Amino acid sequence: MQNFQQQTKFSRDVAKLIQFIVAHGFYLSLGEAYRTPEQAELYAEQGKGIKNSLHIKRLAIDLNLFTSDGKYLTESKDYEPFGIFWESLDPQNQWGGNFTKRGGHIDDPDHFERKPE
Repeated sequence: MQNFQQQTKFSRDVAKLIQFIVAHGFYLSLGEAYRTPEQAELYAEQGKGIKNSLHIKRLAIDLNLFTSDGKYLTESKDYEPFGIFWESLDPQNQWGGNFTKRGGHIDDPDHFERKPE
């Protein structure tokens, strides 16, 4: 699938995810969606990301989750129902709360991405 088609599918699924979050009584703000290759390289050097981030391809977004009284939520357990929903939309969708690498679990609960086909 061409990158444009993947980006379009990703965007539609993000819209569904946002509607799902709001329908469950939460609020959100948009975090980082696009990242330049230079930003990705810098983040990788700082240990805050990876050099080949899907943000570069516009296939990843970070969402900031809040309760109705404005409390910012950062724990995986807070995002888990939304991660499950996200992954149910398409087999290419991955939630950052399920990331692993050699040596263990990586906790990135606010991250939602579509892996390239």
